[in-house]
Amino acid sequence: MSRLGELWHSPEDWDYFTVPQRHADGRVIHWPRGRVLGGSHALNATIWVRGAAQDYDAWAADGCPGWGWEDVLPWFRALETYVPPAGTAPGDSRGTDGPVPVVQDYPLNPVFASIVEAAEQVGVPYNEDYNGGTLDGVSQQQINVRDGRRFNTWMAYVKPVEEHPRLNLRTGVLLQRVLVEDGRAVGVAVVPLAAPDGAPEEIRADEVVLCAGALDSPKILLRSGIGPAAHLTDVGVPVVHDLPGVGANLHDHLLAPVIAEATARTIEHPESDWSVTQTHLFWRSRPDLDAPDTQPIHFSVPMYDEGMEGPMNAFTLHAGLVRPRSRGTVRLTGPGVSDPVALDPNIFDDPRDREALLASLRQAREMVRTRPLAQDWGAEELYPGPEVRTEEEEVAYLHRFVTTYHHQVGTCRMGTGPDAVVSPEDLRVHGIDGLRVVDASVMPRVPSGNTNAPTAMIAERAASLITGGSTTLAATAAAAGAED
Repeated sequence: MSRLGELWHSPEDWDYFTVPQRHADGRVIHWPRGRVLGGSHALNATIWVRGAAQDYDAWAADGCPGWGWEDVLPWFRALETYVPPAGTAPGDSRGTDGPVPVVQDYPLNPVFASIVEAAEQVGVPYNEDYNGGTLDGVSQQQINVRDGRRFNTWMAYVKPVEEHPRLNLRTGVLLQRVLVEDGRAVGVAVVPLAAPDGAPEEIRADEVVLCAGALDSPKILLRSGIGPAAHLTDVGVPVVHDLPGVGANLHDHLLAPVIAEATARTIEHPESDWSVTQTHLFWRSRPDLDAPDTQPIHFSVPMYDEGMEGPMNAFTLHAGLVRPRSRGTVRLTGPGVSDPVALDPNIFDDPRDREALLASLRQAREMVRTRPLAQDWGAEELYPGPEVRTEEEEVAYLHRFVTTYHHQVGTCRMGTGPDAVVSPEDLRVHGIDGLRVVDASVMPRVPSGNTNAPTAMIAERAASLITGGSTTLAATAAAAGAED
């Protein structure tokens, strides 16, 4: 966990980049995505966040009945084995015998203990369990680790059965398109990873379930001729089914760094398996909000971006936006597998996103000036830096250094309206039989926190839908729901 950044730009990273962002100084933003068994859960910081109850109730109110908080809570419970801090017990809303370990009982690096104290001094209360029903507050992160090592959904679900005779696992290939005949998905066409424009191999199936993520599931649908007819025609893809919402509604959480040098103490990294991020907080940028819209995340190292430089004995308080209003698109540039995809999150298109992230940035700067950091660690702000004083200068800093929180969603949104792609009842693609999408792309709105746990919840519910409720976790979730 201390070396998670080394996976970016590696062979395990699809190494995606956005198109130039007009409200971010024309920069392209790196979007690392997992090119490995386990997907992006194998690359991320393994932080487990359910989100706010209001997130899911908003899904239900926005055309997704059955996905409200009380509907999804039993699935969250069934997923996890929660290990709380020593001397405490899990609350009633937590799971204790699921396949995914969720650990909060680990030593806190001293700099993070001071960061927690700094947050409390600027008015953010400590929250012992942000997944226990109340999101607001500063907390020690809950993470997916076992025996001191990262743990992902591949390890939980697939590795135990990888030798099963009914499981056929193919690596080294790319999914070219879904095969559709008479309005029904009948299989997929794949091509070698080393020769993406080569002759495809057809694999027939009774049903196709796409789980390629918020960037690749819409790309595959578009290459299959399923999407906005005008766009497909423009890029030379024969139209199979006109479905306007495919690739629309792209949105992502955002970060902006506040970096401070520790001039009075050395920031310790005594164990190689200590994560460089251990705390975060959830906070409302305006008092009238019904749930937190910011999630600053903290690092014991300086998260220098391109164009930054400075000493290594420094830490980062990342301002974080988790309720973005801006929406973008995933679009093809051509019909071939090797043709690049245009990823446009349209950062700051809605100015309210910039206002919320600016409030989070100012809170982080205030934390650097508190006694636990300024006096005990000799913290001195490097970025934005003391020369950045006015709102105009702070906004310019955001435009220059805003970056991704790695939580893209929404591009195959579930719902019933004209822009919906999949049905909330069974996650089937509207207008195509035998085809489902099961990943973060189906989320109509991104939850207020890291998206790993909500994506796993969606997958578990989908497994129950596909099998008619005959999975072990389906039974566990049903029992948990009955207890409520």
